Amino acid sequence: MRPSGGLEVADIFRQYGPAYRESHRLPRHELRVMRAIEVCRTAVLGGHKDQCDHCGHVEISYNSCRNRHCPKCQTLRKEKWIEARRQDLLPIEYFHVVFTIPSELNPLVSMNRKVLYDLLFRSVSETIAKLASNPKHLGATVGVIGILHTWGQNLMDHPHLHCIVTGGGLSYNGTWKPCRRGFFLPVRVMSALFKSKFLDLLKDSFKKDELTFPDRIRHLKQSKDFEIFRNQLYHKKWVVYCKPPFDGPKGVLQYLGRYTHRIAISNNRLLSNQGGSVSFLWRDYADHNCQKIMTLKAPEFIRRFLLHVLPSRYVRIRHFGLLANRKCKNIIALCRKILGDIKTPTQLNTKKETWQEQLFRICGIDVTLCPVCQKGRMFRIGLLLPYRCHSP
Repeated sequence: MRPSGGLEVADIFRQYGPAYRESHRLPRHELRVMRAIEVCRTAVLGGHKDQCDHCGHVEISYNSCRNRHCPKCQTLRKEKWIEARRQDLLPIEYFHVVFTIPSELNPLVSMNRKVLYDLLFRSVSETIAKLASNPKHLGATVGVIGILHTWGQNLMDHPHLHCIVTGGGLSYNGTWKPCRRGFFLPVRVMSALFKSKFLDLLKDSFKKDELTFPDRIRHLKQSKDFEIFRNQLYHKKWVVYCKPPFDGPKGVLQYLGRYTHRIAISNNRLLSNQGGSVSFLWRDYADHNCQKIMTLKAPEFIRRFLLHVLPSRYVRIRHFGLLANRKCKNIIALCRKILGDIKTPTQLNTKKETWQEQLFRICGIDVTLCPVCQKGRMFRIGLLLPYRCHSP
């Protein structure tokens, strides 16, 4: 069964969203996401009308919602972000390390997303920094890009952090120390330290009364029960794995293109919306990465999608170590000098570009070319103003 060409998450939200919002109390940021996806590239947001100067074809284009959870609004944002990262890449190996927390934490995470996601970022960054700086392993400061993903292929909770790590770093005496070829840090040591740091930080958050405990986990509000729960997590498997190094900086960019601005499910995985059920493709990693079809009732599909709506303004891509934003430019320049890399990084284009010019320069997509005759250029002949409608 192949994905249906026209079905979108927006279609499902438009059809079943009103009833779902009526029967569920949703936080404001989730309501905003649903509404943004529903009206994306529709007359509600307005748009413009273009005409070909060769054949006279008229095309209407509606505005995008630009919401980071929308399946249709990630391409240009992703490409612009990757273009900026291109300047930070060094002529070295890069590693892909993934840190995952046990599923037993999922109920607590779902009710304390910002706090627990922050703990995940902090425990991972501290784990990598501590082990990399240890002379027994590397004895240097490495650079890390951390990318938060909260979903599995079946749209259920699966918080984990993808990390792109430099295969080496700056030592304390100002020299470059490379990793052993094809090897970053011992995975078992990373897993043990990651577990310890996360659970220590979790205990601190509990003591500071930063966690909330709704009905199904209300018993954890008691110190004794929480400590029993926390101690049990020491005996669970904390999965950390390090993939083979990328094929140079080019491989890093290809990876970034797939992962950085990914959302829980893309439109091209949707198969059908029939009889109140939604079917989509997913990969079962527990069954040899086999591709399967999952069918969910529409309300359950919406519930699972909303599990992965991030708190408002939450930063899901973060930089640590050598790549920390406040010092990245100078540090990268120093690393290039030490590594003998004479390549001059591409300068950011200071000329103010339209989004059409940016899309063509970055992606090679020329939206000003007439889609009918493929000869003429589309020029603006009018604006379509957005109209107000009742918000959910």
